[in-house]
Amino acid sequence: MADFITRFAPSPTGPLHLGHAYSALLAHDMARAVGGKFLLRIEDIDSTRSRTSWEEQIYDDLTWLGITWDDTPVRQSDRLLEYKQALHTLWDRGLLYPCTCTRRDIAAAASAPQEGTEPAYGPDGLIYPGTCRTKTDSRAAFPEHQALRLDIRKALDAVDQSEFCYTEQSSGIDKTLCIPAQDMVKDVGDIVLSRRDFLGSYHLSVVLDDASQGITHVVRGKDIQPATHIHILLQSLLGLTTPTYHHHRLIRDENGKRLAKRDDARAIATYRAEGKTPGDIRHMVGL
Repeated sequence: MADFITRFAPSPTGPLHLGHAYSALLAHDMARAVGGKFLLRIEDIDSTRSRTSWEEQIYDDLTWLGITWDDTPVRQSDRLLEYKQALHTLWDRGLLYPCTCTRRDIAAAASAPQEGTEPAYGPDGLIYPGTCRTKTDSRAAFPEHQALRLDIRKALDAVDQSEFCYTEQSSGIDKTLCIPAQDMVKDVGDIVLSRRDFLGSYHLSVVLDDASQGITHVVRGKDIQPATHIHILLQSLLGLTTPTYHHHRLIRDENGKRLAKRDDARAIATYRAEGKTPGDIRHMVGL
C-alpha cells in the first residue's frame, strides 16, 4: 500500500523508554507490512528543554531496535516560519487573541464561579475560562512573544460544521468517531496555539507537520486521543486533509502508571547497557 505513510515523532528532552519503543516499533511494523513509508520527526520546538545529545540518542536507539526511516528526519526547529505563517493566517481571520494569564490565574478564574468545586479539564488541560478573550482590539497588529489562544467559538463559526469526525483503526476495524461541534466549547475551550517562550504549540505544529510530511496514518498513544478533535478543527481551519488515526495502548509500570521520560530505569539505553537485545524489547512491550 504505497499510500500508507506514518511517522514516529519523539521529543529530544530525555531518553526513549519502553513506551516510545512500542510506539515506534508498531508504526514501523505497520508501514513495512503494507509496503508503506515510515518517517521520523524530531519535535524540538521547545528549545528550552531539547538537547542535541538526546536527539543523537534517539537515532542510536531506533537504529539499534532495527527501525529504519524512508527520508531525512524533519526537525520542528527548521519549520518555525510555517508555524508563524499559520498563526498570522488565523490572527488575520480574527480567530486568535493574546493571553497573559498564568496557570495560577487560570486555576483561580476557572474555580471562581463555583467555589469549592473542581475546575473542568479537557484534552488541553484546565479549560480556559476566557479571561483575556475580550481584551484584544481586532485591528491590533500580530503580537510577538505572547501566548496566543484560539477563540473556539469563532473558530467553530468559521468552519460551520455540526460535528468533527475521524476514522479510528485501533480496534481492528475502522470506526468513525465524532464529537458535536457544540461540545467543543465546554469540553475543549480556548486552547493555546503559541506560547510566549517558543513559537507554536503541540496542537498547531503536529497538524502542520503531519500535513507537510504527507502522513496518511497517525500512530500514537491513547493518551493523545482526546486531543484528536482539536486537530481536526485546526485541519478544517487551515484547509488540511484529516489522516486516519490509530491510537494504541500505553505501556505502563507495575503500578499501572504510564511511563515518563524521567523513568530512567525503563530507558532503552538502560536495557541496552544490561545486555538486552532488540528481540527482548519487543517481547517486553508485547510485540
